[in-house]
Amino acid sequence: MNFLILQIYKRMKKLCYLLLFAFIITGCDDGSEPYVKPDDNTSPVETVNAPARAKEIFDLINQYYKAGDLFKENYPMQSGDATYSYLWPYDAVVSGASQLHQLGYDVRYNDIVAGFEKYYRQTAHGNTIGGYGSSTNGSTGGGTRFYDDNSIIGVNLLEAYHITQDVTYIERAARIVPFLESGMDDKLGGALWWNEDHRYNPSSAEANKPTCSNGYATLFLLMYYEVCPEAEKPHVLQLATSLYSWLRANLYDPATKCYWNDKNANGTINTRLWTYNAGVMVQNGIRLAEITGNSQYLEEAKMTAQGAYDYFVKTRNGILSYTDTDPWFNTKLLRAYIDLAAYDESAKTYINTYYNFINNGYKKARTDVGFFYEDWTGANPGRYYSLLMQGAVVESYGALALYRGETKN
Repeated sequence: MNFLILQIYKRMKKLCYLLLFAFIITGCDDGSEPYVKPDDNTSPVETVNAPARAKEIFDLINQYYKAGDLFKENYPMQSGDATYSYLWPYDAVVSGASQLHQLGYDVRYNDIVAGFEKYYRQTAHGNTIGGYGSSTNGSTGGGTRFYDDNSIIGVNLLEAYHITQDVTYIERAARIVPFLESGMDDKLGGALWWNEDHRYNPSSAEANKPTCSNGYATLFLLMYYEVCPEAEKPHVLQLATSLYSWLRANLYDPATKCYWNDKNANGTINTRLWTYNAGVMVQNGIRLAEITGNSQYLEEAKMTAQGAYDYFVKTRNGILSYTDTDPWFNTKLLRAYIDLAAYDESAKTYINTYYNFINNGYKKARTDVGFFYEDWTGANPGRYYSLLMQGAVVESYGALALYRGETKN
């Protein structure tokens, strides 16, 4: 990958994935518009064939984005595109394939999960602990190694293990633990940096410790705790609880009950709020309560779940909606609400609102080819060409179908 593309990618992630390319600027809802509290009595849920809709978009992805065994970043291609997508959009495809596989579709799931290994690189910055890079040349990984990316890959690997019972996925996930530990230090009171470049150059103006890295590392570690050898369990749980505690102490917003984006190396807080940061902390609270028996963690999860719904969900373009940009972020909040449903009756409202929102997108926010707009209200096509946007649709519809007990026809 050439230097310019890598710099664009770093800038994109620094703005919490606000930019996919240097010439594209878009914003996630930050609460600046007039706030309207959602009605808890959402409109009736329209019954649709969610499995078929997930598979429909997945088939379009394979038709238009396929690049050998991997995928392209965009369709149509954009200026500066490499041959293969970055790791983040590829992960979105894997997440969607996981849902489809569980619904009974043959999507060559194992082959798709195996594609992660083409992003794996053994060393960077003199650190010989292996980890997944942000890009690939089609056989080996390159680019920056992000700690949030690696944790999210770990989550997918462990999900693949639970689906297939193939212990290879546990073995691959185990490699991620020491890589994450290599990204921690005592600056700012502990926790993980955003990426390896900053870990080894904390004087950079962009160096920070964000909710995404630490929240997803916590989730991965709690999932790994369930399957790791007994001898590892105390250490893994200690790592997870220390990261969770750091996030509560440093990035929790008591006003919204959500989590701020990051703490910069100079100690300043980026107070931007994102749906996926709230979502992962809901999931972490649930898992910590299950593992430790401490109900306080579950109460914190419930408060953040309600806070995220109150903050992010508004009527936009005539539809009660989650944010009208960055649907992958919203998908992760949906997954958290589905996890919460067994413990909190309010989650049904959160999920039903999402179901109506994505169904609105299916009817009113698609291109002539059939791909979803970035904005599911239908007001703005946005970055419809991004693989990440379409992967989010597949995962969302698939997760909703599984939640509703549906399978393929």
